[in-house]
Amino acid sequence: MKKTKNISRKISISFSIITIIVAVVFYFLLPSLLNYPPDAINTQFDKEVSKLYYIYQYMIAVAVIILLFIIYFKISLRKIDKWIKNKDIKSIPEVREICYKYPFKLFVAIEVFPVIIVLGTLMCTGSHPVILLFKIGILVFSFATLVSSLFLIISKNIFYPILKETSKYVKKGEVNRKSSLITRLIFQIFPSILVTALLISLIGYSRLINEKGNLLNTYYMTEIRYLEINDEEDLLKQIQNQLKTDLLSENDYIFIEKPNGEIETSNGDQISEFFIKYMHEFAESHNNRVYEAYTIDEQGVIDKVQYRGEEYTVGIHYEVVSSSLLSYFLFSSGLLFIFNLIILRYVVKSINNDLENVTEGMENILKNNENIQDNKLPLTSNDIVGELVEAFNEIQEMTKENIEKIHNNQDILMERERLASLGQLIGGIAHNLKTPIMSIGGATEGLENLIKEYDESIDDPLVNSQDHHDIAKDMQTWIVKIRSHLEYMSDIITTVKGQAVAFANEKDISFTVGELVKRVNILMKHELKNAYTYLNVIMKTDENLILSGDVNNLVQVVNNMVSNSIQAYNGKQNQNIELEVNKKENDIIFSVRDYAGGLPKEVQEKLFKEMVTTKGKNGTGLGLYMSYSNIKAHFGGDITYETVEGKGTTFNIIIPIKRS
Repeated sequence: MKKTKNISRKISISFSIITIIVAVVFYFLLPSLLNYPPDAINTQFDKEVSKLYYIYQYMIAVAVIILLFIIYFKISLRKIDKWIKNKDIKSIPEVREICYKYPFKLFVAIEVFPVIIVLGTLMCTGSHPVILLFKIGILVFSFATLVSSLFLIISKNIFYPILKETSKYVKKGEVNRKSSLITRLIFQIFPSILVTALLISLIGYSRLINEKGNLLNTYYMTEIRYLEINDEEDLLKQIQNQLKTDLLSENDYIFIEKPNGEIETSNGDQISEFFIKYMHEFAESHNNRVYEAYTIDEQGVIDKVQYRGEEYTVGIHYEVVSSSLLSYFLFSSGLLFIFNLIILRYVVKSINNDLENVTEGMENILKNNENIQDNKLPLTSNDIVGELVEAFNEIQEMTKENIEKIHNNQDILMERERLASLGQLIGGIAHNLKTPIMSIGGATEGLENLIKEYDESIDDPLVNSQDHHDIAKDMQTWIVKIRSHLEYMSDIITTVKGQAVAFANEKDISFTVGELVKRVNILMKHELKNAYTYLNVIMKTDENLILSGDVNNLVQVVNNMVSNSIQAYNGKQNQNIELEVNKKENDIIFSVRDYAGGLPKEVQEKLFKEMVTTKGKNGTGLGLYMSYSNIKAHFGGDITYETVEGKGTTFNIIIPIKRS
């Protein structure tokens, strides 16, 4: 089956399936929980009293609920459906906001709207008393809460892939406002408590009035059957005199139905059409028991008597449960509801506070990673939260120790690597370069003096344009001298290039790919951090693969490539550099890739040809040319590059794997 990419359709299908399953279960439970009178539903009697059969009313309510929610899903999720189709990056914040909040909005909607729809449908029939509507509302709300709780989990799972896919576009500091954990936990935990309390209360209430109704029915039936009727006195008055009326509540009354169908009551109340119709059609088959409506809260018992030669129906209309009992029941349930809510909120808040303490501690580490304070969280519980606190304290201690070690060793390690590499590279040619270097040093001092003189003369009103020309002329003289020395040095380097150069006094050592990458990460950490640039390592080979050679030289070359990529972004922040390690046949390839727009052709022509540093005082001075020479001479490898103007550049350091 093809997986649908339409979120509104997926949620509509899930909601429809769950609603239908719950509706089928609820269809059979509702008459039992509400104690519907026997033969009162799905009969001709039901249709005549309520205009529609119970099953049709039920199906209409369920169909309307599903239809309205499908329309609601289609409208409210159209932005997400559109994003899935177009993948518009600009709309990602709004899409993520919907994914965060929608499950909880849907939770409330599923709780409220089915109750309104069901009660509205029943009110249109006009056959349900207020107390019955109230009980039906409670039941619908209870089952709707179960559906909403289940659908809260389902909808979050449906939105999870979208949140996961769009998370890669969320930058630090752009995360949507955090929702309250207390609210979320109460949303997910409290409904089960509420539903349990409501159902238990309603079931208990139904069982109570059912037993009380049976008791009253038996008692009043006995009273009616032992009536002694004579033709001389008024029938209604005879019944009132013979029955123990002190046992009747204020809302109970006696009634008689005359042969012509006229009904007379002892208190003047009107008997409902439902009661009369049920009395005529079903009372005889149910032990002369009659019901006021689709509920057993008010009932009646009847019997036939002979009076003045004709058959009369006499009966007692009695109230099984009084309004005061119902009020007490609702009041007690309300107090229990509030009490449980307070207790639950207290428990959830306690958990939330523990988690917030750990979160704040971690945020402090992130904010002050240069100066970790020894602020251990108190261990106040022996549960999973306690384990989390204990783990946090250990991480804090380890982080503090590691940062101290890095602070103590990083500067030394970086300088040692740089000097070792430089010493290895220039060791073979140092002897031939001493004289030109000393000459260049003298020329440099001369230039420094001229620069200082020029700087001091800028704001001097006595210095004229001729003086500036004279200073420039002197500078030019020194530059000519430096150029001649550089040409001489270039000749020496050109001569030495073809020779075998010993880059190190020590023998080659064995090291793993993982060790090399680890050193690169340590050494480049500060430079990357200062440039707000991220180095993403993509390991496509076994990090335990062993290489042989001078690891310091190779680290310095890789660092130089990464540093060049940083410089290529020209200070642009929050950029990415990739270090990909791959194995191809008998070579290991370290690829350093940036997305800084590529190299112009004029720059490409100078690659591997000039000793030029691009990193100022933090640079090694190796340049791409010396890096190339290093890899060629010491590892027998190669450096290649791929660049696309407007996109980016990749440098590939190719190292042969030496067989043992």
